[in-house]
Amino acid sequence: MLRIHGVSKRFVSRDKVVTAVEGVDFEIGAGEFVTMVGPSGCGKSTILNIMSGLMPPTEGAVEVDGEAIRGVTRQVGYVTQQPNLMPWRTLLENVVFPLEIAGVGKEERNRRAEELIGLVGLAGFEKSYPHEMSGGMRQRANIVRTMIYEPKVILMDEPFGPLDAQTRLVLQELLLKLWQRTGVTIVFITHDLHEAIGLGDRIVLLSARPGRVARVDKVPLARPRDIFRMHDSDGFRQLYDTLWVELENQVRGQDA
Repeated sequence: MLRIHGVSKRFVSRDKVVTAVEGVDFEIGAGEFVTMVGPSGCGKSTILNIMSGLMPPTEGAVEVDGEAIRGVTRQVGYVTQQPNLMPWRTLLENVVFPLEIAGVGKEERNRRAEELIGLVGLAGFEKSYPHEMSGGMRQRANIVRTMIYEPKVILMDEPFGPLDAQTRLVLQELLLKLWQRTGVTIVFITHDLHEAIGLGDRIVLLSARPGRVARVDKVPLARPRDIFRMHDSDGFRQLYDTLWVELENQVRGQDA
């Protein structure tokens, strides 16, 4: 459903050319949850920006259902690390905003927003403003604001990075429930191998810059998963150790 074919990106600064990613190839099936890890600076966010249509590749192409991505499209949603909620709008007004732009009637958009708000445990906060909510609550709002217009693919760039460990686990579990309910395709960037394994069907590990696909591993854990206790399984530990060795090699190669 999602195809990244021969994607490279080079940036020119003064007289210097920096290749961020080079020759990236992988395919993602409809409804698949793929996590992406790699050394800092390997081009993970660059790949997501290209996949979202925010940035054109220097070479290669990204396709959704066989159609090339050429600019921003409603087929692809993007959840960033910061919630970016509009401070002058309430929770409900923030969540309905994409449907408001699309011309959906007030009654219908409010109904859909209230359903999603309830699913993420924010019922009762519809009239609250962002500054009246915790970081975890704001990120939940950010996620459902993206899901409400039903893109085929949702890209997530370390959405739980700024949160404390306990809140991260709670939101990981919540995200899995939303994903299983909607069947949307997700590409999720993280620096946390525990998170990558806990969430993903497969894990794409990128090399040091210029980012290339170093390996792709299938996660050997059945679904639904117990985010809080899966770390005790042999399959989790074996995959974690394998990925850590490769990641360490990439980081050391980057520093050499």
